[in-house]
Amino acid sequence: MVVKKKTAKVEAVVLDEENLHKLIASLSVDGGEDGVRQVAQTLQSCLELTEPVQQIQLVKKAGSQLEALSEEEPDGALLQACLHTLSLVYTSLQAKNPLRRAIASALGSVPAWLQEHTVSSLSACLSHCLSNPTTDQYPHLVDTISACLDGFPLGERCIHKLLPEVLHFLHRGLSEYLHQNSGLAGRHIVQAQLMQSCLAAVKTSMLVIQRSQETIGAALQAEQNHCKLEDTMSSLLGCYTHILTDEEFVQSVQSTAGMAVVLLIRSVMGRGDEVASVVCSLLRGSAQGLDSAPQWLKQRCEGLWTSGRPPGVSLYLCHGALAMLSWKGAFPGPRWEELLLLVPNTLLDLDVSIKESSTAMVVARVLTLWSSAALDCLQGERLPCPPRLRQSLSGGSELQRQLLEHIYSHWEHPLDGVRHQTRSLFRNLLLLHQRTNPSVSDPTKDSYVTELSQSLLGLEWHMRGKYGSLGCLVELFGAGYLLDIQPQLPSCLLGLMGDQTLAPYASDLLERLFVSHKAQLASEAVAGDKTATEDWMECWHQTWVTPLLQVLCRARLDQTTYILDYFLPKLLRCSPSSLAHMVQALQDPPPSSTGPSGSRGALGALMTCLRAARAQGVVPSSKEGLWGGLVPLSLLQQALVHKHDQVRLDALGLVCESHRSTEALSSQEMDLIRHFLLPNLNSQSPGVRQQTVSLLKKLLCREFLRWLCVRLLEVLLPGASFSKCLMSLHLLCLLGELFTFSTGPDVFALSEVVTSAHAQNVLYCVASNFLEVKQLASTLLRQLPPSAVGLQVPERMRSVLQAALDLSTSTKPFDSVTAAHLLNLLLQQPDLGQALLHCAQEQGLEFQPPSSPPQASETVMLELNTLAVVQFLLCCLQLEVSRSESSLLQAAASYPLYGRAHCITAVLQHLNTETLSQPEQWRCLVSDLIAVCYRMSDVVSPVVQSSSPEGLIPMDTDSETSAGLHRILQEIQPRDTNDFFTRARELDTHQGDDHTQTQTQTQTTHTPSLNTGGEGYRVTAQMVLVCCWRSMKEVAMLLGQLCQSLPLHYTKDTHAHPGLITEEQVEGVGLYFRQQLLQSRHRGAFELAYVGFVRLTDMLCRSGSPALQQLPARWLSEVLEEVKSCDPSSKLCATRRSAGIPFYIQALLSSEPKSSSCSLLKMTMRELTALAMPSANRNTDSSTVPQVHALNILRALYRDTRLGENIIPFVSDGMQAAVLGFTSPVWAVRNSSTLLFSTLITRIFGVKKGKDEHSKKNRMTGREFFTRFPALYPFLLNQLEEAAATVESDSGHVKLHPSLFLLLLVLSRLYPSPMDGSSSPLGLAPFMPFIIRCGHSAVYRTREMAARALVPFVLVTQVPSTVNALLQELPAAPGPKIQHNHIHGTLLQVLFLLRSYQTDSHRPLPAGNGITEGLCQRMWLASRQNGCVVTRGAFLDVLVCLCGLKISLLDDSEVSDLRQEALSILMASDLVTSDAPSATPGPGNAQYLLSLARVALSAGVEIPELWGGPRVTSQLLQCLLRCPLYEVRELALEGVLRRLQEEGTKRRPQWVDQTTLSNLTGLALHETHPQCLANVLTVLGVLSSGGELEWRDGGKMLSQEEVRLHLLALAQNSSHSVELHCAALTLLSLLVVQLVNSNPQGASAVACLAQWAELVCSCCSEEQPAEVKLTAATVLVSCTATVLTSPRLPLGLSTTVSLWRSLFTLLQDEDQDVRDSASDFISNVPAHLLRTDVPGVSVCPPVALDSGVELLCRLFELWGQVPTGVLALTEWLLGDEEAYDDAVPDEASSLNEEDFLFEKGDLNLWAEPVQWAKLLHRHVGSLADTFKQTQAPGSAVHQIHTLSTRARAEALGSQQALDSLPGLPQFSFTTEHTRLLLRHQRATLALDMLERLR
Repeated sequence: MVVKKKTAKVEAVVLDEENLHKLIASLSVDGGEDGVRQVAQTLQSCLELTEPVQQIQLVKKAGSQLEALSEEEPDGALLQACLHTLSLVYTSLQAKNPLRRAIASALGSVPAWLQEHTVSSLSACLSHCLSNPTTDQYPHLVDTISACLDGFPLGERCIHKLLPEVLHFLHRGLSEYLHQNSGLAGRHIVQAQLMQSCLAAVKTSMLVIQRSQETIGAALQAEQNHCKLEDTMSSLLGCYTHILTDEEFVQSVQSTAGMAVVLLIRSVMGRGDEVASVVCSLLRGSAQGLDSAPQWLKQRCEGLWTSGRPPGVSLYLCHGALAMLSWKGAFPGPRWEELLLLVPNTLLDLDVSIKESSTAMVVARVLTLWSSAALDCLQGERLPCPPRLRQSLSGGSELQRQLLEHIYSHWEHPLDGVRHQTRSLFRNLLLLHQRTNPSVSDPTKDSYVTELSQSLLGLEWHMRGKYGSLGCLVELFGAGYLLDIQPQLPSCLLGLMGDQTLAPYASDLLERLFVSHKAQLASEAVAGDKTATEDWMECWHQTWVTPLLQVLCRARLDQTTYILDYFLPKLLRCSPSSLAHMVQALQDPPPSSTGPSGSRGALGALMTCLRAARAQGVVPSSKEGLWGGLVPLSLLQQALVHKHDQVRLDALGLVCESHRSTEALSSQEMDLIRHFLLPNLNSQSPGVRQQTVSLLKKLLCREFLRWLCVRLLEVLLPGASFSKCLMSLHLLCLLGELFTFSTGPDVFALSEVVTSAHAQNVLYCVASNFLEVKQLASTLLRQLPPSAVGLQVPERMRSVLQAALDLSTSTKPFDSVTAAHLLNLLLQQPDLGQALLHCAQEQGLEFQPPSSPPQASETVMLELNTLAVVQFLLCCLQLEVSRSESSLLQAAASYPLYGRAHCITAVLQHLNTETLSQPEQWRCLVSDLIAVCYRMSDVVSPVVQSSSPEGLIPMDTDSETSAGLHRILQEIQPRDTNDFFTRARELDTHQGDDHTQTQTQTQTTHTPSLNTGGEGYRVTAQMVLVCCWRSMKEVAMLLGQLCQSLPLHYTKDTHAHPGLITEEQVEGVGLYFRQQLLQSRHRGAFELAYVGFVRLTDMLCRSGSPALQQLPARWLSEVLEEVKSCDPSSKLCATRRSAGIPFYIQALLSSEPKSSSCSLLKMTMRELTALAMPSANRNTDSSTVPQVHALNILRALYRDTRLGENIIPFVSDGMQAAVLGFTSPVWAVRNSSTLLFSTLITRIFGVKKGKDEHSKKNRMTGREFFTRFPALYPFLLNQLEEAAATVESDSGHVKLHPSLFLLLLVLSRLYPSPMDGSSSPLGLAPFMPFIIRCGHSAVYRTREMAARALVPFVLVTQVPSTVNALLQELPAAPGPKIQHNHIHGTLLQVLFLLRSYQTDSHRPLPAGNGITEGLCQRMWLASRQNGCVVTRGAFLDVLVCLCGLKISLLDDSEVSDLRQEALSILMASDLVTSDAPSATPGPGNAQYLLSLARVALSAGVEIPELWGGPRVTSQLLQCLLRCPLYEVRELALEGVLRRLQEEGTKRRPQWVDQTTLSNLTGLALHETHPQCLANVLTVLGVLSSGGELEWRDGGKMLSQEEVRLHLLALAQNSSHSVELHCAALTLLSLLVVQLVNSNPQGASAVACLAQWAELVCSCCSEEQPAEVKLTAATVLVSCTATVLTSPRLPLGLSTTVSLWRSLFTLLQDEDQDVRDSASDFISNVPAHLLRTDVPGVSVCPPVALDSGVELLCRLFELWGQVPTGVLALTEWLLGDEEAYDDAVPDEASSLNEEDFLFEKGDLNLWAEPVQWAKLLHRHVGSLADTFKQTQAPGSAVHQIHTLSTRARAEALGSQQALDSLPGLPQFSFTTEHTRLLLRHQRATLALDMLERLR
């Protein structure tokens, strides 16, 4: 993106009257034409002008006149006046004004003889300014001094001349700033301005010192004793040190002050060794080494070497030393070398002590700066590098090791900047190593580089820092070096591209690799001939392109998104010629070949590559045939309607995207777009819709508008799906933006195609329940031609206005949003005021719209209309609030207040408050609005602030609480009984005198009809609550809107700023929000009050009023005091996670600017952390309630993303409070601590990425964790030690330490970095013994957690020795004192360590590890000698881990020994021996049997060949399948299924022998557990696919008919288990297809087939679970060829037609997977039945639906059943009779309001009955023509007559019902209107069809 450079603003000269007249007078001269007079006249003219650009031109002219002056005849006084004028104007101008530059240029161009005069004149002016400035003038003068030194030599001479004065002035300015800063607490904007001024002053003082070093040195040398300059320098140094040590200053100022200190020392002491000595002393914080420094300098620096100085001081001094001292060339002395090595050590010490992320950023930057300085030292032709320096800087040194540790602990830092700096540091360290060892140039011979590369490649790929470091190795040593070490690197990196978090890093590394590799190969082949070039290109393609194409064809689509975004474009840019290679490779396999399910296949990959290439401009233009003839047109057509979204989008992208936006569209491309558009408008996926719009936008900038415009407007019918409306409106809005619908002569005439009907349909889209559709429709209506929309017609305007006003009092929440959109549309109409007046007269309201002046501008009209609408709504609202004050129930039922308030807020949002013509009217209106808001709030707040706002009244026995509840309910509805919250009530509408007649109330079960003359209400607690909390929401939004958008009326420094809202009103609104947030109980109410309050706090900070700026700080301290005090009278809510209190504090803190010193945040966190920690008197209420509040508030603050990295320094304290809170005896404290703890885990380790709780993506190396949170190291260690001491289970008592679980949870999230140094002060080793001890706990879960937590603390290389040590702790033989908890804990730790080794190391355990030996000696633990089944099972799990996989961790001989041992234990176990007692139901028995089963499964099913061959297979499998424990059977069946799917053969495999088969069929007949039965049926389904199976039940053989009947009964009666239902249906369908295939003629005679078809049809209905519908789709697809399209109709006509109907239902299902699955039927249709242009591959559902209906029509012809077909399809067209039965008798009843406030609406948001009806009508029409040609006249007359009668009745009934709806029913009865309209349309289309048949 190109950003235009901001041009500076030119302003005219501004001088006070007196000065201006004096100057003009001094330049006035009479006559004469000499040069000086000409200059004077030019300057005089310049001062008299007020146009700045002309002034610049005259100044330039004066400059050239001055340049031309000769020394002979100057008029001294006049010349002096000219120079004085220029100087005075120069010093008066503001910063960055181009006029100042022009004057500097003019003064700089004076001839040499005049320069001294000029300097004197400018000096005099500057001196006068500096002599007595006011505080306000400081920033301007600082800027003037800085400007004099900015490329203005004469200005610089002035500064040298006035040096003492300038420095003295800068010191005074800085002192003033330091003084002011102490009194600005809480005023962030002013403080931020002060920081800017302070920064400018420090920078300018540095600039002056830097440019005047020689002058300063000479002056200080000349006067040996004491001089004024020395005092000034001393005072400046004092200011700098003050800034450095005062933490209230922002970092940028402190950092600059650090540079200034070093610069000042250098200026005073020269460049020798002494400077380095002094800076070293400052860094160390000691006074040694200062002997050579002057006394005043020592005194001033005393503050810098006190032990209590802030840690930041040494950081900023390091930065200063590196930036201000010169490091190039030879060092003046040994102290410089010492300083260079001291800096990194100082910075590394800071690494552990700093908490703020911003400081970490500075440390990282300064370390990189240091590495660059160190490289500078080693540059150039200089003396050999000093040995100490070379030793310290080369690889492997202690310093390099520490710096690498810094890199490894920061390369995953959350701040981008820190990660970037660590990468630069790593690169510089490698360069330092190279420079200090110039003799070793080959990296393979450099042991340090080799070791580093190996260890980097060995790290896990989820560590993002690894990528940048490998990139540095590629940059320095070439890609070939890494590819030699790890040839699989390209495939490995491509595999990582599926992960969103890693893709940018992986693609960046890939790019570095392939670019470097190509360059390397090319340079190696440079000497060769052409064939060599081809060879090396082929080698490059094999390395980079081949793996890419494999991934594109075979990976799941979501895995390749980032390959396309990041990798493919880079590859094509690097090698454009590779495209031809890709296209050829992808067209070699047949393009229709699909990859695995869910992948894009070769066709998809081809589209992807072509699209990327075209976007890169690599593909040839269309002139040479379609894309240079690279790809045939038919392939593109297939791709555009392909089943996979991504393939369609890539094909569309290929057509739409072009490297040049002006490239013309070819007719072929036009046809392709038409082919694509209509089937793809109704996409359910938001991503697909968004991309389609974006791609078509690129195309629109090219052509074909009218066709597109008409098509898009046509689909916006009532009943169109949400997704289609959204897509069409998006595209139409794009057309409006790019081409406009205006009617001017010079534009595309799109307005002609927009008819009035089209515009009305867009208007009715505003009534959609989807907010996005409403917004787009409103936007589009403003773009459409007004004549088509027709809102200017008075009747039309009135009806829309009335609809909007009615909707604003609807009880349905989204209706008020519709009302707001309609009102905003009407604001553009000039006659709106009159329409409002008409409405007011009809309602009997006293309302007079503001009068509009004649010919008012559009802005004024908009303002007056807004004013009129708001006044009208306010008038209505005031009336309704008055009525609701007497009866809230009535308000909730008939005029909930929130709708009006929402409309007012929405209308005000579009008001431009800068230019209002009626300020007085607006001021009155604002006061009235605020007042009515408070009244509304008073009416509804008792409900939302009650202790049970949700309407559940607790049966409270406490009389005081009970009385309180009664009182609240009395406030809500004085004449109502309390049980209205639990029962629906009907309010009698006849109200008499309040005192004599109470309202009679009767419980009601239905809503009364409307003809009673009055109006009845069905009021539920839900209605009351929704009315109340939504009203609170709208009050909050309205008040927030008023405060945020209206100009403030305030006075500052006696200067009044006029506005519409006063300071008092704003403060009042703030206090209102405070009350709501601190007292509301209903989450909806306080969350929404928070949104309004945030608007207010944002405004407070930015307001110009000092009083308002200080409010947040005051409110914050008040609420913290209230939380602390725990006063019994306090109304703060201690339950509901402290309700609104955290929100209130969050809003106040987030208003503090991020760049400020965050003093409010620091103060709040200190107070809250102190409160959250347990106190000595912890069990009293007075300490518990504040503690709970503090924990809840802390949780909210840690979760607040807007506080960002500023909250990180307080994480350690929060974690300590959470862990210690767990030890509280009070449940409320423990509960809040749990919530805080879980928030902190997310804050530290990031949001959970994926389902795996223990995924390494949410983990951190121990070093990184403890570097970022150093305080947690001793805390967690002490807590763990304390907890571990309580877990010993020898006594048999269970002691559960409260925090143990939390500690293990945190520790299990850490893992060791293979890069960790052994000497690390924050090493993980001390934790290990305590974690191992926790494994002895008597609590199972604790033992498991301890095992999981131990894994990260053991390095991969230490796993074998640790496992061996743990095994040695196990008893070698049974004995009396054995502790089974110890044994179990130890075995779990061994198991988890071995599993992690398996996944991490990818290599076997080293030889001689002793593990096999240790296990064999303790094999008794797995046998019956061990009486504890839990430890038996755990031992077996360890054996499975080592023996159960093909590739074992042990060598072959060891593993075969272990397998023999395991097998003998297995054969003697309860699972196999028949004499053993059946599964004893003791604790742990099921686990033990499952562990045995895993051994048996490995030996019998998974890898029997490695366990002793087939002799055991059948026996073990039989034992598993007959085990009485269902979990064992389930595990066995899953294993069998897995192996069958892996083998994928069609024939029955040998290992499934007859016995096993009998067992399986027996299980299928008798299994009782649903999941096991489902698995058996799935296994039998896989086996049956190879042909019919013999089903046996014991010795009895079953016929296929019996099997089918059994499965049918099973499928019909298994609705309780979805898996079982689906498995039975799938297997049954497979058998049905086999039957039909074997005997198509006799199939119809088989009894169960009709029931099967009925079952399949019932599985397709909308309400079925998605899994069932997916199964039905698969079944229908599988029987397409044999049943649905068979010419013999094996199931009979009506059954076949009903199956087709079910298929069409699935193709319109809401679930995209179901639709996609059903659309696969096209692939199974015999080719001769398809049209030539319909591809026989997967297509998208809309195309499949269209093709399917067309195919069915063709089949009716083939079957010779045209009449039946026509009538059947016409019935479909008319719709189901049952669907209308309930609606026909009494249409009026459907007009009643629904009983529920939030009705579910249609289940299916994707299906479009209107489009379905049109599609049927189109295809039945073609079939009807065949009917008329082939059938004799008069055939099927009776059926036609019956259908016609029904259709007429339907058309008449629906038309009458439509006519009975009130005006504009599209808004007030949207659902009802759409339903009736659809019925009418279907009936009309059916009648049309039946007429054609007669």
